[in-house]
Amino acid sequence: MKSLQVVELFAGMNAAGEPFVEKLPVRELESGELQLVRSPAFVKGLASGDLIRFTPGAGEFELVQHSGNLSIRVFSRGNLEGFADQLTAGIEKLGGELDLETPRMLVYSIHVSCGFAAIEQLLDDAVGLSGEHAWMYGNVYHPEDGTPLNWWQSVLKPE
Repeated sequence: MKSLQVVELFAGMNAAGEPFVEKLPVRELESGELQLVRSPAFVKGLASGDLIRFTPGAGEFELVQHSGNLSIRVFSRGNLEGFADQLTAGIEKLGGELDLETPRMLVYSIHVSCGFAAIEQLLDDAVGLSGEHAWMYGNVYHPEDGTPLNWWQSVLKPE
């Protein structure tokens, strides 16, 4: 395995209609494929541990293999300071980890084998009905039409 590096992946269009990229840490494998070190905040369809092929300069990538991790993004209208500690403790009890924390955003990775029901119950209970916080998956739904990607079926399939 080669050393850690940073790549810039296309993340979408900003409010001015200009493309923007997200810088993500990756490990280059002997095969030349890149493994994400953490889940992205803005790039859709990826999570920590996923393997990608990357075209430098273009910011484009091809997903080679899902790691089995779900990417979870939590947003807040205000500061997440106290909320982040409580939610992170719950995510860690399920085996997940905090990948990124900003004053108004948290990004987690958690393996799909924990179960959607347990993960969603934890997040819904934490977020509540206040409208102050919201959460979403980063790699569960198709970015254009919102249909489930169903990649987890092959990860959870008994052998």
